[in-house]
Amino acid sequence: MRRFVSYRARNLISTTTTSSLLAAFRFLSTLQPSSSDSMGSDYSSTPVTRDTLNPKVLNCEYAVRGEIVTLAQKLQEEIKENPGSHPFDEILYCNIGNPQSLAQQPITFFREVLALCDHPAILDKSETQGLFSADAIERAFQILDQIPGRATGAYSHSQGIKGLRDTIASGIEARDGYPVDPNDLFLTDGASPAVHMMMQLLIRSENDGILCPIPQYPLYSASIALHGGTLVPYYLDEQTGWGLEISELEQQLKTAKSKGIDVRALVVINPGNPTGQVLGEANQREIVEFCKREGLVLLADEVYQENVYVPDKKFHSFKKVSRSMGYGEKDISLVSFQSVSKGFYGECGKRGGYMEVTGFSPEVREQIYKVASVNLCSNISGQILASLIMSPPKVGDESYVSFSAEKEGILSSLARRAKTLEDALNSLEGVTCNRAEGAMYLFPRINLPDKAIKAAEAAKTAPDAFYAKRLLNATGIVVVPGSGFRQVPGTWHFRCTILPQEEKIPAIVSRLTEFHEKFMNEFRG
Repeated sequence: MRRFVSYRARNLISTTTTSSLLAAFRFLSTLQPSSSDSMGSDYSSTPVTRDTLNPKVLNCEYAVRGEIVTLAQKLQEEIKENPGSHPFDEILYCNIGNPQSLAQQPITFFREVLALCDHPAILDKSETQGLFSADAIERAFQILDQIPGRATGAYSHSQGIKGLRDTIASGIEARDGYPVDPNDLFLTDGASPAVHMMMQLLIRSENDGILCPIPQYPLYSASIALHGGTLVPYYLDEQTGWGLEISELEQQLKTAKSKGIDVRALVVINPGNPTGQVLGEANQREIVEFCKREGLVLLADEVYQENVYVPDKKFHSFKKVSRSMGYGEKDISLVSFQSVSKGFYGECGKRGGYMEVTGFSPEVREQIYKVASVNLCSNISGQILASLIMSPPKVGDESYVSFSAEKEGILSSLARRAKTLEDALNSLEGVTCNRAEGAMYLFPRINLPDKAIKAAEAAKTAPDAFYAKRLLNATGIVVVPGSGFRQVPGTWHFRCTILPQEEKIPAIVSRLTEFHEKFMNEFRG
């Protein structure tokens, strides 16, 4: 049809007369959809309306890609179509942990191995030796030998390719010093599907609750809502650097039980998102003891384990902590999540990750495997990357020096960016920001004038969302309102990533400082 339209239009236009041109345009207009077919028409007669959707979907929210981001994308299109139409020439996305979208370069060794695995025919070409490092070529051969049919386009085992799980297990053992069974590993398309899988398995009805930190990453509230459970909040203590107090866990558990909620699991995000704190080992031991005592599954979100920026803190996995306390396979139920999207690699689009599942009976494990098998398998590129991040080049490998330099360059730059933004935020009137110990975010508290809060109420929006929208329209900086992560009632925050390239941080600081001063003056007293 398109070829016919194009041919007909060309023939009509080639006559060059005004009448024929008009005829051509009339002909083309007849091929446009009628108003009844347009996106803006009345769909009330269709079998699905908003009112007939699953209410669990309607109750689900995901602020990281919410209203502010939609507005930012609209502004970006306007800037592209009409340069100079806004007081800024680019949108600075500080809303999401998506490093490569903000010009972070992928790790060379990882991409070399991926390229060779995806196109193994080049392994036999003489030029390959000069284009790829020897250890990348060797690793690609090893991985291809583990893939049935040596084809990355084929399905794999539903838990992931066995040889890749062996590699990941060895990497976890090297990290923690305790043995890992590859059969405990489920490779997934990033950590998010693994979280959804565990919620699907644990939540039976709205009477089942999941203890989640507040502020929390919206994946958890969204997943709990989608699966029909109840989020049981526990509040991190902002005054102590977003500390996790066991007394708070005990109080919230008691309150939930008094309402008839059967609390099934505790979510801990370490390093924290959106709060950026790194738990101390002593605190982790208390958390393990709490889960053991209360019979809770410990869901450990550890996707930022490589992102620790302060010398007085170190990442310890909950698997390592629990085993060091003498708890074995049958003593505590623990699920640990890891992803290729974060760390220094930032391979968000490759969708790779895994969960390590321990402390579950064979009967329960069988059901976990069944749920995993419904999705057939995770994508093979993501599986390969998951194995690479847990088994990077070692001393003596050809790629080791360049790999180490790339890793150190990214992490040290992130640490500098975090400190610069932290200092800038703390210099603003009415803003306090805890230090960024880890992860990729800052979560400053903003004490807004009463006049601004009333203006937000008049606009029927949360005060921090009101601030974030004004910030975007004035500067092009995209942040996520703290209300999207939940927070102590009566407090207001926003989440800002540290991911924009280092040379752009001064501009962000300058724009933010100028905006904030004008905002406070406008709404003061």
